[in-house]
Amino acid sequence: MVTTENSPTRTETDSLGSLEIPAHAYWGIHTARALDNFPITRRAIANYPDLIRALARVKQAAARANAQIGVLSQEKADVIDRVCEEIVGGALHREFCVGVIQGGAGTSTNMNTNEVIANRGLEIMGYERGDYAHLHPIDDVNRSQSTNDVYPTAIKLAMVFGIQRLLAEHRLLTASFTRKGAEFNEILKVGRTQLQDAVPMTLGQEFRGFAHTLAEDYDRLGETIKWLNEINMGATAIGTGITADSRYADAVREQLIGVTGIPMETAPDLIEATSDAGIFMTVSGTLKRAAVKLSKICNDLRLLSSGPQAGFGEINLPPRQAGSSIMPGKVNPVIPEVVNQVAFSVIGADATVTAAAEAGQLQLNAFEPVIAHSILQSLAWMTKACYTLRVNCIDGITPNIGKLAQQVESSVGVVTALTPFIGYAASANLAHTALTTNASIADLVVAAGLMTESDVQRVLSPERLSGMVPTTSAITTIDVETHEPRTEHEPRVTETVAPTEL
Repeated sequence: MVTTENSPTRTETDSLGSLEIPAHAYWGIHTARALDNFPITRRAIANYPDLIRALARVKQAAARANAQIGVLSQEKADVIDRVCEEIVGGALHREFCVGVIQGGAGTSTNMNTNEVIANRGLEIMGYERGDYAHLHPIDDVNRSQSTNDVYPTAIKLAMVFGIQRLLAEHRLLTASFTRKGAEFNEILKVGRTQLQDAVPMTLGQEFRGFAHTLAEDYDRLGETIKWLNEINMGATAIGTGITADSRYADAVREQLIGVTGIPMETAPDLIEATSDAGIFMTVSGTLKRAAVKLSKICNDLRLLSSGPQAGFGEINLPPRQAGSSIMPGKVNPVIPEVVNQVAFSVIGADATVTAAAEAGQLQLNAFEPVIAHSILQSLAWMTKACYTLRVNCIDGITPNIGKLAQQVESSVGVVTALTPFIGYAASANLAHTALTTNASIADLVVAAGLMTESDVQRVLSPERLSGMVPTTSAITTIDVETHEPRTEHEPRVTETVAPTEL
């Protein structure tokens, strides 16, 4: 060990030569070269704790498997196992310092992991960091492995961890929308298509619709986990299994299941599995779908709360912060806006994943680092977006009941409910008259002698307008040609069923 002007160092050597490594560092020469070569982002792999924990689990399972088949001493395997448990518990994460965007198909990440585990293991064994004769980063920690099976397995496992966390938050958000649907169940409002007034509905139906669309994405996201659980451990460099004992693939899979509790399968074709990035496109595309639909909901929330005086003003979002440095009292829909921006990022990340998956060549895709970064960031941001949307927005939404009622009362869209009784042509004429005179549809129908006042009120009741109550009773109308009364039966409307709360 030597001392520089700043701090003591140790000398490490690889096939390219020697470097001075800070004596306190748990990483070594391979990590040092990566730090010099890839000054691309200021985002280290330590920013993705799921990836660090996944790498530790893979190395732990490999050590146990190697000891099981007799290619690694039990003493070394136990030390590696202990260090990996420390890392899973949160220790040493700052030592994973290589940039997430890197050349080499993830080799720098694998080397960084090997060195941190080896040097912490040496410390436990009573040796100096860098004294690799007693525990070697490659010969021992990386035994029976290569980057090309460790790295894709680890990023798949990290994605499973991330998806599980997203699903938990997504479930809570869906439940929040469902509760609002129940709370707003009887509040009538005007529905809209193409931003034009349509038929009435309830605010509860609108929010239950949001809950349903989220529930669908919960299911789709969950389905991707089983595809991520197909691994290529034992493939080593290209899938031929070179340097790995024939018993290793099965042993490491069983050990990985044991340390994670996640069911896993070894890919049937390790050469194909080592080069194929299709599952990452599936995960990314499913994330994009969920992000786009969540963003659409946020667009609707911003529209419904717009104004509050000159916009829709149907709902009130919780005021979270001052909205302007120049306009006093202005409050903006900042929570839906930030979720929109997360969705834009996820959409862009999916394009990156697609390009990276397509660019792989022959027996390996060299661009898995940017795939990992893109998907892991999307998972983390989506999880936080679901949380802030629920806690800082949805749970605190209130209806503007007066404005909603006024809009329904003045809407000509209610005439649609009368068309089964007075016909489309008569309804269209009444709608035109109502728009030009601001008269009430109900009053115009009665004045024209087409229906009695009581029957108009019954057809235009909130329960029937929203389809919440089956409509089967008889209605008396006046035949427009003979002027004779006739009895019609209201069309049956299927009762709306609230979504099951996730």
